[in-house]
Formats: sequence, structure tokens, C-alpha cells
Amino acid sequence: MSEPVAPETTGTDVWSGDWQPRLVAFDLDDTLAPSKSPVDPRMLSLLVDLLDVAEVCVISGGQIAQFRSQLVDRLDAVESLDPAKLTRLHLMPTCGTQYWRNEGGDWVEVYAENLSPEQIQEAFDSLETRAKELGLWESETWGPILEDRGSQVTFSALGQAAPVDAKRAWDSSGERKNALRAAVAADLPDLEVRSGGSTSVDITRRGIDKAYGMRKLVEIVGIPIEEMLFVGDRLDPDGNDYPVKATGVRAHAVEGWEDTASLIERVIASAHH
Repeated sequence: MSEPVAPETTGTDVWSGDWQPRLVAFDLDDTLAPSKSPVDPRMLSLLVDLLDVAEVCVISGGQIAQFRSQLVDRLDAVESLDPAKLTRLHLMPTCGTQYWRNEGGDWVEVYAENLSPEQIQEAFDSLETRAKELGLWESETWGPILEDRGSQVTFSALGQAAPVDAKRAWDSSGERKNALRAAVAADLPDLEVRSGGSTSVDITRRGIDKAYGMRKLVEIVGIPIEEMLFVGDRLDPDGNDYPVKATGVRAHAVEGWEDTASLIERVIASAHH
């Protein structure tokens, strides 16, 4: 058996402490927390501390309800949280097709690049047809396989609430998910079809992906892309974090939330030197 190929790397893949980011953007699942799981208290505290030295963005394929349950609603338990800090936290659900910010203590949707009803139906039809053809339509799942997120349609092979271990075992190589993505992309040339999390495929409007979200973030916060750092676990060419590389942002690859926690500690320490 051949050795697995390492993710594509460049000189911008690792933050080495030689510069200080003004904004740090994170993927959510498997970067800030295990897939669909609550953010660990240690990570919550680190994110609150990071807000003292940088703006923070979370950009992920999940919808806003997932952001709330995994992260936002848990921040209240952090004793050091000054609610005023939350104006420096930017939420971009569904791969940046939506943007939410804190205004007066409430989370407000600023924009949503929604799919039309016809596009949503076409995506549903293609995903179900191709998944069945490829033998990927499971009969026993943890919740629905197909989900309309407004600005994104998501296929989750085992359902949204599937346990992390089950999802990892379903497609450890990524081949099954990538085969489905390719088949659906051929059906839907006018839409963006990308691999999502460990068992998911995401569909958005054409050209609306995490790179789009990062460029919108530049407009919103007024910080140049050169002064941002992106942190994610799927920066390989088949991953949903990969499009951010097209923006020129410095991208740091991690293999789990513990890696991310160590990075945040270093960024905070560097800012205080």
C-alpha cells in the first residue's frame, strides 16, 4: 500500500511568529472543536483572550444554529469575557455565504447569498440520484441526509448528528465523498460543489465559497488580506478550506483543536512581547 500524500504546502502554511496577524480566521469542525461537538472550555478561554490582540472570524460549512450550539452560546461561561469584545468576533456560516455580527448584544445577519428554490431542488435531486448510483445513500442515519441551509445545500452521508467516530470510519480516504462531488458537479455546472466535512458535500452559488467569504471580510473589517491568518484542517486540494489559498491569505494547517489551541497560545504570547 502506498503512503498517503501529504497536503499541499507552501511557505505560507505555517505561522512562525515572525509577524502579528490583525485578524485570525478559523474553520470550526476539527479546527476549533471535533465535528459537530461543543468547543472545549480551554478553547473558549483562548478565543476570548485572542480577541484582546486580534479580530477573530469563524468561517465554516455549518449553519448559524450550529455556530450557536457549538461556540457562541458557550462563550457566556467564560469568566473573562467582556461582552464588548464580541464586536470583534465575526461569524460566517455556510462557507461564508452568510455573515453575522454582534450588535448591542444580539447576533444580526448582515448578508446571505441564498440559493433560489429551483437551485435547491436541483441540488437535492442530483445529490440523491448520484449518491444512490454510487452506493452512498445510507438507510440508517443520524438525522436527514439532505439539508437546505438557505445559502447552501449540504449532503451528510450519515446525517448531521452522526457520531464523530462513525463519520471518520465511513470515508477515511475521502474517495467516496470526492466521487459524489465530481458526479454532482457535472450535473450542476452553474453551482459551486465542494467537499465539506468528513462525510459531507456542500453546494452554494457559483463562486461563493470560503475565498469569497474571506474577501468579503476584508471589505467589512478593513484589514488587508496580508494581515490575516487563516487556520483550518482541510487545506488539501480536495478540502473546503482550500479555496482560501486563492486569496493569498497565509494559511496554517492543523490536525485538530489541540493543534489550534497551541497556535492561539503562541499568537497571544507573541502579541504581548
